[in-house]
This record gives sequence, C-alpha cells and structure tokens, in this order.
Amino acid sequence: MTGDDAEPSEPGGPRPRGVGSALTGRAAALTGRVTQLTHRARTGLDVIRSHRPGRAGAPSRGVAFVGTVWTGGDSEPAPGVVVLDGSGHVSHLGDDRSVLPADLLVLGGPNHWIVPGIVDAHVHLFSKSAAPDAEPELAGQLHTGVVGVRDLGAPSRLAIRWRTGHRPPPPGSPFIAVSGPIFTAIDGCPSRSGGPDGFAEPVTSPTHARWAVQRLAAEGIDVVKIALDGGGAGWAAPAPAVVRAIVDAAHAAGLPTVAHALTVTMVERALAARVDELAHTPTERLSPALIDRIAASSLSVTSTLQTFFSAGTGRAAAANAADLIAAGVQVRYGTGLGNSGTRPGVDPRELDRLADAGLGRLGALRAATEWSATAGGMRRRTGRIILGEAAALVLLPASPLVEPGIWRTPSAVFADQRLTVAPNAQPQQGASTTRPGSAAHAPADPESR
Repeated sequence: MTGDDAEPSEPGGPRPRGVGSALTGRAAALTGRVTQLTHRARTGLDVIRSHRPGRAGAPSRGVAFVGTVWTGGDSEPAPGVVVLDGSGHVSHLGDDRSVLPADLLVLGGPNHWIVPGIVDAHVHLFSKSAAPDAEPELAGQLHTGVVGVRDLGAPSRLAIRWRTGHRPPPPGSPFIAVSGPIFTAIDGCPSRSGGPDGFAEPVTSPTHARWAVQRLAAEGIDVVKIALDGGGAGWAAPAPAVVRAIVDAAHAAGLPTVAHALTVTMVERALAARVDELAHTPTERLSPALIDRIAASSLSVTSTLQTFFSAGTGRAAAANAADLIAAGVQVRYGTGLGNSGTRPGVDPRELDRLADAGLGRLGALRAATEWSATAGGMRRRTGRIILGEAAALVLLPASPLVEPGIWRTPSAVFADQRLTVAPNAQPQQGASTTRPGSAAHAPADPESR
C-alpha cells in the first residue's frame, strides 16, 4: 500500500467481446435452476443430483467445496476438498475428490479458495442517529464472508435483543456478541448518551461498579467494555479503583473485559486492573518497556488500524501494532465498524494493515479468523475448518493472499446450516442466490468508540 488510505485493487477485468451472446442460452438455463433452488439453500441443504460417479457410503446430502483449502490456524494452504453433511458439519477434509457422492452439490474449482469465515471483533451496529427501534446494520456482513461480529457499545435494550447467545443467528445475519453500554465515569466518554437507554454506563464508585456489572451480566451481555479515554481533553475517566472493581466483578461473573485505552497512561491503568483486551491499537506511541509489560501479561489487542488512518492518526497506531506483534502480543482483526472510514463487510484494507504490521497476509487471515473468533465474548465460531465440527466457511473465487480485495466478491458463504451463493459463482450443479441490501455508516470519531 502506497498511502495512508490506499485500497487494494479490484480483481478481474472487462469481459472479452462476444462472450455475452455465446453464453446467453446457458445462462438462462442456469438462472432457472437457481430460482428453483433458492428456497432450499436458504433453509437447509437438500439432495441435488448430479451425473458424476460417486463412491458408495459417502454422504448423500450436503455440499462440497473444491479448490485451495486453508483450514485456518498455522496450517498451510493446499489443494483439496471440503465436504459438509446435511447438518452443516465437516464430514470430509482432504485432497481426494473420489469420495464425493453422485448426488452432491459441488462449488468451486482450481482457482477457488476455501477458508474460514471472518469474525470482526470490534463493531458498532447501531448509529446514535437511528430510530429507537432500528435493527442493527448488518447488510454487507454475511454475504462478504463475515460470520461473526462483536458489538462493543450499544444501549442495553437493543444489544440484548440483537445478541445471538446460544441460538442460531437469524437468516442473513452473522453471530453477534454484545457488550451493551460502555462503563465510564460521570462526564466520561460516551456519557452524552448516558442513562438506561444510552451508550454509557456511568459509575461513581467501586460498589456502584460491581452492582452495575452484576445487573448487566444478569441481562445477558457477553463482554464488559470500559472507556478509559476518548471524547477529547477534559473528559473524565474511571479511577483506578473503579476500573479494578469493574474487572473483578466481570471476572467473577465469568465475563471478559475490553478497555478503550489509546494513551500510555490509560494503557498502564488497564494493565494494572488486569483488563483482558484493548479495544483498539493505542494511538500514542508505547515505549519498549511498556510493550514488554504488555507482552508479559495476557493482554491482547484488537487492531482497528484503518479507521485511525482515515482519521489521520494511523501512523502511530501502526507503529505500535508492529511493535506489539514483534513482541508476541496477539493483535486480532477488528474494524471499528461505525467509525470514520469504515464500511460493512470484510475490509481488505484492515487485512493489509495487519499484514504490513508484521503478520503477513496469511497471518492477517489468522488474526481475522481464529484469533477474532476466540475473542472475549464470542462463541459458536472457531475460526477453523475442523473435521466433525460445524462449518462457517467462505468460498473465494481467487487467492486472498494475492489480492485481499477478493473478499468483496466471495462466491459462496456457508454458516449455521445455511448456504448463500453469489450470482457470479460457477457451481458445478445447482445453487441459490441471496442478495442482501447495503448500508452506510455515518462517520464517527474512532477515538471515542
């Protein structure tokens, strides 16, 4: 990337002349088949017959994905096939296509990649300007390969309604974990929306903090978020004793903690209170000694680098991310969706920022899959493709290591026993199409959320 806001190039190019007319009849036939299968693919896979030979005893219901397979974690990509049974579990994982039964839908091909779905560990699904009963802005998430998100700041009554918990997500939605309102001081960020229906949970003392954590835990939140800075000069921050009380009460309730801490002083306060994670990469340069203290602790970091570049503070954040990664700190993928310069779906720019910080492109994918899927409060996602386990995977038409922008146009997404196939995919047998709408996010200051 050559500039602060440089974007990955789009794959593909113009269609050769004459191709459209040659494919007209074939496309019409495929369109009819797609229409017939749309309902099936949305509600659960059914048997789709093919005329290819198959081996007896192999699964007769489900779907297969063929191409270069990256199962996640520290594995290496390799040509192969992933077979899912009718319940959406991985029934075969390997390089032998002869195991494919004759009645199976097969998607992919030599140029395709099969990878775990992306999890965005830091989003804001609700805009303060939205209607009180508005639904979360999820358009552009699942159909670009985002299979899980973690909302880090919303009014409690909305967050609990959106929360997936132990239920399957609704059709078209990723898994959603929530923090509910953000713990802060009186007159602290974001206290302008304070109160029972606001984005903030102001607390005044350790006793008050413990009571508030217990109340929100009883309501069902997945993670506790604490605002230690942001909002501008002169804004109050919770005192060290209050922060420690929040963390201790959260841990006692079995909940992880995430802190918004961008400055050296507040990162040190988070460390002293034994916070589990930083919600952003700090934007004030961290000293080598502080980097070493973070590395020696269990503190992890969610990246949100691109939104800082969009706001003009990205260089210091990127330098901190590089130092943290070099020291062995886990820096996971998160976009800060809803803040300045963000957009729904997988953000190839964030992936490239992580790659440039020292992870490389394959390491950035691991940060966006396994590491984000195991972030505090997330469940039902592993960020891996594992034999015998439920699948949450994406079929891409080309290598995401060559061009991360390919995430804007995945061929198919499978999660929670549901298959979504893009209109431009090339199935070997029938497929379905789900076309979510689009959503825009009003710019917000990433230093305040």
